[in-house]
Amino acid sequence: MSVSFGTAELMSVAATLGWASGLRLYAVLFLTGLAGRYAGIGLPEGLHWLMHPLVLGASGLMLLVEFLADKIPGLDSFWDMISTLVRVPAGAALAAAVFGGDEAGWAAAAAVLGGSLAATAHAAKSATRAAVNASPEPFSNWGLSLAGDALVPSMLWLVWRDPVLATLVLGLLTLAMLLLLWRLAWHLRALAARLRRALSGAASDPVSPP
Repeated sequence: MSVSFGTAELMSVAATLGWASGLRLYAVLFLTGLAGRYAGIGLPEGLHWLMHPLVLGASGLMLLVEFLADKIPGLDSFWDMISTLVRVPAGAALAAAVFGGDEAGWAAAAAVLGGSLAATAHAAKSATRAAVNASPEPFSNWGLSLAGDALVPSMLWLVWRDPVLATLVLGLLTLAMLLLLWRLAWHLRALAARLRRALSGAASDPVSPP
């Protein structure tokens, strides 16, 4: 399916790639390259390198590693921590590559948007999984991981089919993630305040004589 996108549609693609990179970077690399090479998706010229067999092989291998690491409580948070250095800049770079080097202004705007969305998605994912890992049962962790596995390819499929609808869905997902981050931050502040009160109360209690 070869589709000719205008600037607005390309910006939707850039935003979606950036956002999805914050959740599943290697899935974005592999599935986008696969779609361009075998599904007839007309990728922008700046993304053609994703279709190279060596890139497909490397991103497919890392996709498998990330899939497995994301299913193990504790290891998933460690993976998220080390992936911070990769997901956000990669999301910005992928978003900029949608416009290539011929439209420097749009590429720079896409990089800022893609990096910001990647950072938002990555922060929401990391914070949520860290909070869920406090529970001893693994099922909620697996459920969230599988939801991410399904959400990323669904959004990639949607943006190539209907970029306008993808933009609306992406806006709602980003808003939900920002609200989630705000709620988690509020709980952390409340927990820290209770802890400070408990510590100050313990320090002010008189010591009973032996």
